[in-house]
Amino acid sequence: MRYAAVAAVAALTLAACGNAGSSETEGGADVDVADNAAEDFEAGTKMKELADAGSITIGVKFDQPGIGFKSATADAPAGFDIEMGKVLAASLGIAAEDITWKETVSDNREPFLQADEVDVVLASYSITDERREIVGQAGPYYITGQQLLVKKGSDITDVADVKGQEVCSVTGSTSLDNIRAEGATPRGFDTYSECRDQVLDGTVEAMSTDGSILLGYAAENPDELEVVGEPFSEERYGVGYNIENTEMCQWIVDTIGDAEEDGEWAKAYEATLGKGGGETPTPPEFDACAA
Repeated sequence: MRYAAVAAVAALTLAACGNAGSSETEGGADVDVADNAAEDFEAGTKMKELADAGSITIGVKFDQPGIGFKSATADAPAGFDIEMGKVLAASLGIAAEDITWKETVSDNREPFLQADEVDVVLASYSITDERREIVGQAGPYYITGQQLLVKKGSDITDVADVKGQEVCSVTGSTSLDNIRAEGATPRGFDTYSECRDQVLDGTVEAMSTDGSILLGYAAENPDELEVVGEPFSEERYGVGYNIENTEMCQWIVDTIGDAEEDGEWAKAYEATLGKGGGETPTPPEFDACAA
């Protein structure tokens, strides 16, 4: 059943068609908010519960420029994951100001979902079979690949050069497993910014994670850091949800799918990751939701 078919259309049509308003965060694109969204969901579903409450808690990263980043002076985080969160919330009739953005690091994404600390997670959350055994993951809504961040002038130009070297990423991420498989010595930190600082001061030789994240850090430190090497993994970002709420999968797929068709996905990309240059990519195909 396409639980969000009506709500998603209402969320993404023009204001002249009866939307309640628009939802916007700093540095992001406008997202139209559905009017009377609660009427469009079945009783007993998580979407109906959230729409009735008029609020949602979304777990996101606070330290990934372009993906999910919150500066010390900002009221809310900004980035592509934040824009996708706004799209989902808008289909429920929830504006950006009624979203609670909860900082979620890689190591607590599953615990937060299992304990209902958050309603959904959009935190550069790579889809894996292992994760799908304990939480729901709908997507992918974006695909990137793992690369390396090094100090400018480093002898490291490709993943083959880090064999036997210490490379950092964040605890709980797939990046540590991937870099170990390439022969490097992985070192985990709680946040990406801690890892970046280790590269800047020379404590570790390189940082490795999704290229989209690394480019954001390189853009912040263009005289000191650079991204090198071809991608050596495929990271498929998904939206996490409590596995007991199986109905959420199709709602997520339908809502983001409509955003792709109506151009909202492209606008979100261009307002965030797209600022780093390059063409806007074609959105990936979604995995089928379990029956």
